[in-house]
Amino acid sequence: MSTLSADRSDAAPPALPGPTLTCVFAVTDTPVPDGVCAATPGHDGGGPLRVLAAGPLHLVVQDVPAAAFREEALAERLNRPDELERCARAHHRGVQTAAGAGPAVPLPMATLYLDDDNAVRAVTAREASLRAVLDRLRDRTEWAVKVHGPVIAPASAATGDGPLDGRSYLRRASARRRTEREEREQALVRAHAVDRELRRYAVAATRHRPQSEQLSGRGVPQLLNAAYLVDDGRREQFVRAVGELARAARRSAVEVTMSGPWIPYSFARTDENEYAARKEAGA
Repeated sequence: MSTLSADRSDAAPPALPGPTLTCVFAVTDTPVPDGVCAATPGHDGGGPLRVLAAGPLHLVVQDVPAAAFREEALAERLNRPDELERCARAHHRGVQTAAGAGPAVPLPMATLYLDDDNAVRAVTAREASLRAVLDRLRDRTEWAVKVHGPVIAPASAATGDGPLDGRSYLRRASARRRTEREEREQALVRAHAVDRELRRYAVAATRHRPQSEQLSGRGVPQLLNAAYLVDDGRREQFVRAVGELARAARRSAVEVTMSGPWIPYSFARTDENEYAARKEAGA
């Protein structure tokens, strides 16, 4: 990658004042054009994004001011929602830049090294596992599917006709709670059926923790929050299957929604044994 070093020396960006750290966004085996990197905004206060060679792999990195990114300062910033969102968006832009050239392994947000040499050594030590992940992600994308359950009215012993003596009150309350429980169980069965069907079209799938109603912004419970790794060649089949499931689910007041394609964050694990075990278990 000597040509890269030469290119950078011809038009080196101005050095940041004070000590810096090397922030690594993602690893790829496809070089990202320098102009694309330089045009992508990274973390506030840092230098332009650039490509760093690590043997056959390439890192999308940024020089960031050490004063703002050392452990204590960074932890304090990330405890503030606005700063957390700003850093997360910058990280995603860096990962997108790498993924625009080819398969990319996103690294955790704020993956920092003292300098370029330390970053290269760390990635080179994991070269075999990183290359295995890149091969696994090649020509595949992630799709997110969520299933939300129907609104279930809270139990009320006052519903129904007839006198409300003590026994009637308890009987009606018990019956209503039983009905609620059965409705929830039926909705979960339908959500699991959606997941089983979609796994037929994916090379891997994983379930994330369902989001709360506050986080999802929905007034109904989230029954399934899943991600599927799909061959790009089967994209149309997968999308069509989700559409058919969504139409069928509406008849039971269950909603199926899909988003994507996304960078496969959920499947960028470098532990091949864990990946194989989870795939075999259908996790």
